[in-house]
Amino acid sequence: MSKREDYITWDEYFMGIALLSGKRSKDPNSQVGACIVDDNKRISSIGYNGFPNGCSDDKLPWAREGKFLDVKYPYVVHAEMNAILNASKSIRGCSIYVDLFPCNECAKAIIQSGIKKVFYLRDKYKDTDAVKASKMMFDMAGVQYIQLDFTGKKIEIDFDLK
Repeated sequence: MSKREDYITWDEYFMGIALLSGKRSKDPNSQVGACIVDDNKRISSIGYNGFPNGCSDDKLPWAREGKFLDVKYPYVVHAEMNAILNASKSIRGCSIYVDLFPCNECAKAIIQSGIKKVFYLRDKYKDTDAVKASKMMFDMAGVQYIQLDFTGKKIEIDFDLK
């Protein structure tokens, strides 16, 4: 008997963890997850977009439009930032897997934390100034960003193991 041939790659595995983490987000519009991985292929931290610890997701707004204090943007912590803040050890030299290309605020945190590679699936906001700033800073700081393409790939989790 030989080994199984249809196992997932490391990139699929870690991006899958990021996507699964995003399922924890209570944001009705955007569920983004992040997974930070060291050189030994060990997960250092994970995160997803949501409100800071102790801030009720029943009391703060989830709206996308309206007055500044009536929308989610001043309150939400992005997945990348959550993963960086959740790390219990240095993440210098690590890689981060995230389904959506990081905004400029997350890019600053990625650079400052010492992360060296960003793997992402979607560049939905590539024409925005925030993402243009991210790419400019990543280029200056020597942070690689690599878009992964898993078109047609589906991984299913079945909790019914009967």
